[in-house]
Amino acid sequence: LAASVAPVLMGTAMAFDAGGGHGPSAMAALVGALLIQVGTNFANDYFDYVKGTDAEGRAGPTRVTQAGLIAPGTMWKATVLVFLLALVPGTYIVWRGGWPFVVIGISSILFAVLYTGGPLPLGYLGLGDVLVLVFFGPVAVGGTYYLQAFSTNWTAITAGLAPGLFSVAILTVNNLRDIEGDRRAGKRTLAVRFGVVFARLEYLLSIVFAGVVIPLVLCAFTRGHWFALSSLLTALLAVPILRTVFKTNEGLALNEVLARTGQLLLLFGVLFSVGWLL
Repeated sequence: LAASVAPVLMGTAMAFDAGGGHGPSAMAALVGALLIQVGTNFANDYFDYVKGTDAEGRAGPTRVTQAGLIAPGTMWKATVLVFLLALVPGTYIVWRGGWPFVVIGISSILFAVLYTGGPLPLGYLGLGDVLVLVFFGPVAVGGTYYLQAFSTNWTAITAGLAPGLFSVAILTVNNLRDIEGDRRAGKRTLAVRFGVVFARLEYLLSIVFAGVVIPLVLCAFTRGHWFALSSLLTALLAVPILRTVFKTNEGLALNEVLARTGQLLLLFGVLFSVGWLL
């Protein structure tokens, strides 16, 4: 859930720094983002089971439908319920921010379902990386900023690329770990299409650009907010994780990488946000 928390923190910090911060809007954005991500995870759990992608012997963290812990029908009902709950903060968000958030909300839920559902699931076509980058990146940070400040700028959009790329790194670890199972199931992720070496390089470049390049570019062009460079610490902490990614495809090791990458994303969001305000 760090993928939802970090961009909202960053957008809120940047809005407050610009004099447009608004606490209720920040809270609504956070709750809405968390509910949509939970709903997306539920939908993935359901559709990957129905399509046979989550088969016996899956190496990743437990999927409750595949494990038999939750009946498929129950998981689908839970998915619908969570998306309906997202309408509660969503109603306030639309009331405050207007029609752009109708578009963002509908497209977020639509793509959440179509990611693994429907006749042509987008994640199965290798489009997951782009969707994750956009919706957990510039849309989340820029949308949070706009909801509070009633404006947006290149700084907020560019900053959004950082959590978006960290989220791409999380997805890449998933795809690297599941490459053989996805290939058998016909799930054509970028890792399946281009191979293990590509996936490892995608993870590396995502971490480098998110944790190093984006903060440096933002501070250089704004000629300030130098404390936000404390977020560079995440790149140093990523070094041992990168060694694991380039060393093994083993499921348990990559599950650990998955968890630690999520922690890096959250740490980056906190360090960048606090640093931007100082």
